[in-house]
Amino acid sequence: MDELRWLLMQKRRTSRQDRLEHYRRTGRVVTVASDIENPTLEGWRANPLADLDQPEPAPHSRTRRIFDIALLVVEIAAVVGFLFILYNVLNVFRTVNKEMASASVLPTLTPTPIIVAVVLPSGHTPPNSPGGARFNDAEIPAHLRPMVQGFANIPVPTPGPEQAVRIQVPAIGVNSQVVQGDSWEQLKMGVAQHPGTPNPGDKGNLVLSGHNDIFGEVFRDLDRLKPGDPVIIYTDQRAYTYIVVNSQVVEPTQVDVMDPTSQPTITLISCYPYLVDNKRIVVTAHLQSSG
Repeated sequence: MDELRWLLMQKRRTSRQDRLEHYRRTGRVVTVASDIENPTLEGWRANPLADLDQPEPAPHSRTRRIFDIALLVVEIAAVVGFLFILYNVLNVFRTVNKEMASASVLPTLTPTPIIVAVVLPSGHTPPNSPGGARFNDAEIPAHLRPMVQGFANIPVPTPGPEQAVRIQVPAIGVNSQVVQGDSWEQLKMGVAQHPGTPNPGDKGNLVLSGHNDIFGEVFRDLDRLKPGDPVIIYTDQRAYTYIVVNSQVVEPTQVDVMDPTSQPTITLISCYPYLVDNKRIVVTAHLQSSG
């Protein structure tokens, strides 16, 4: 019986030591008075009730318990606040990303419409007329002349790698540069492309004009072209061959020959007849091949 009681006492002592050690780890006990030494079996037999009478560790005070609960509430509130802030930050990032994605979407590009013309380009008075060659204002109705003057102020497009830079028409010996814009000044430099018309090889009506009796007479023999004759248009990257399909003489105001087409087409325009220049010669060609 003594040995059993001694073992029970040892078990209770061990349990008490474990609780004290737990209190030390959790900060509930800073220092503890010297623990009771483990008695020997013989010593315990001399006073078997000594250890059983040791009081249990005092429970936490009410103030300490309230303080611990308050700390737990503060910790929970801090975690909830952090999660709330994190949620708001994620929402802000999501909103910013949506706005950036919307801003980065490029608008659908549409082809630049052909600039409305009042008269066909390259019009001028003959070089042998009084006052010499100059832009022929008489072809334009008086009420439309301000519109034509406004066209003269349109900026000339900067040539790109896909735009026409040279034209060759072997049947009539044409080998000339192509410039952008077909105002009076551009037509002095060679063959001019009407603003807003497509690049070589593209679907639509590429309109090119040139003088027939001034500034090099680049299109003097345009009326000699026949169906089947090739017209070669060069860009910085490749060459496009068009085949003449028809030729016609029209009034300067017949601007419908410049209308867009459903297939790759070029329209060559010049004044007509030679040294008279009161009409236009218009040659149409369709794309045959590219290389």
